Amino acid sequence: MDISTSKANGIFTIAFNRPEKKNAITGVMYQTMADALKAADTDNEVRVILFCGKPEIFTAGNDLEDFMKNPPSSDNSPVYQFMSVLSGVAKPVVAAVAGGAIGIGTTMLLHCDLVYAADNAKFAMPFTQLGLCPEFASSLLLPQIAGYQCAAEKLMLGEPFLAEEARDMGLVNKVLPLAELLPYAQAQAAKLVALPASSIRASKRLMKNRQTDAITSKIAEEAKYFGEMLVAPEAKEAFAAFFQKRKPDFTKFS
Repeated sequence: MDISTSKANGIFTIAFNRPEKKNAITGVMYQTMADALKAADTDNEVRVILFCGKPEIFTAGNDLEDFMKNPPSSDNSPVYQFMSVLSGVAKPVVAAVAGGAIGIGTTMLLHCDLVYAADNAKFAMPFTQLGLCPEFASSLLLPQIAGYQCAAEKLMLGEPFLAEEARDMGLVNKVLPLAELLPYAQAQAAKLVALPASSIRASKRLMKNRQTDAITSKIAEEAKYFGEMLVAPEAKEAFAAFFQKRKPDFTKFS
């Protein structure tokens, strides 16, 4: 299974499990995660949801070949189902990030409640490098978390940044040695399990409710731009260059 799930001691774990493709996410994987999140959020035995990947890679983001063959065509597309469900989950969500977290591998963390990173973690949101624009409400949430200038640097240039910088900008709670990452994240999740579930859900709801509508609106606004840009010449050049393993040339576009 490219997405593996397990449930133990009140923790529902969703793990990226496609290491031969750097855990790149296909439409089927998005659908699997969306369905798993829905099930976990209504399962009385589940108190906390935990995302993780492999020691060498969290996720490389979208599987570009699958993405181009099956681009999201509506708000019912698997990727938008995943965005909708994760952004609205009532239960606490913890993420343990090791290795690369690219594209949605970074933006999904904006919707998690606790994020822990290994010292080998590397983040990037290279949307402009692909002729695209931010997604998953990152154009709203990242400036709130990190400040406008920092968010502009990460979203406009799309360059990678390391775990310590992610912590300093507020994206990550704590950076740990790789061997300690998953046990620590699981221990933090276990602390949440031991607390009153209703108190945890209410605390999350009180912090998140004020911008629920704004997040939903921003995801839809970004999706409109994203869909238009996906079929524009700049994106076609970027994707062609990616598959041809060359540097894209955007100089002919204004």
